[in-house]
Amino acid sequence: MITCQVATLDDIQEVLSLHSKYQIDTINEEDKKDGFITTAFTKEQLTKLITEESGLFIAKKDKKIVAYVMAASWQFWSIWPMFKYMIEDLNNVKFNNEVLSVENSYQYGPVCVDKEVRGTEVLKKIFNFAREQMNKKYPILVTFINKINTRSFEAHTRKLGLQVVKEFEFNNNSYYELCYDTSKPISF
Repeated sequence: MITCQVATLDDIQEVLSLHSKYQIDTINEEDKKDGFITTAFTKEQLTKLITEESGLFIAKKDKKIVAYVMAASWQFWSIWPMFKYMIEDLNNVKFNNEVLSVENSYQYGPVCVDKEVRGTEVLKKIFNFAREQMNKKYPILVTFINKINTRSFEAHTRKLGLQVVKEFEFNNNSYYELCYDTSKPISF
């Protein structure tokens, strides 16, 4: 059985271990085709994500973390150049007839699902749990997916219903920018 919860400081090491299995700099080459995470994180950054944002959500199976979702205010993400770029562009993007801003939206992701539970309902469950938590503060989820990460794109658009609002280039990579109305539950 899968359970979802807001992560605590005690979960950081296990989250970092899962993260390193699928992060672009440390992933096994043969696993890249099944999705990857581009951003690297430190214990200090995850501590801040938990203590200041309550923005790390985990899914457990048999007491083991098998998936996580990160979600936080744009202020939290602003130390990374990619997110700084996205923040500066928010007012050029509309979703549901609303211009995006740091007040009405947040950055969702990265997301990581261990390959042992991929193809199950884990992604939907953890996404829905994180969405419910973040909907208390923000009506719009914003994220980006590298165009070469087709598994993530398919999962987020086909399974979860995120909508592409624009495409952009950053640091010699091509990305989709996607949004979701956080008041809408995922159908299972």
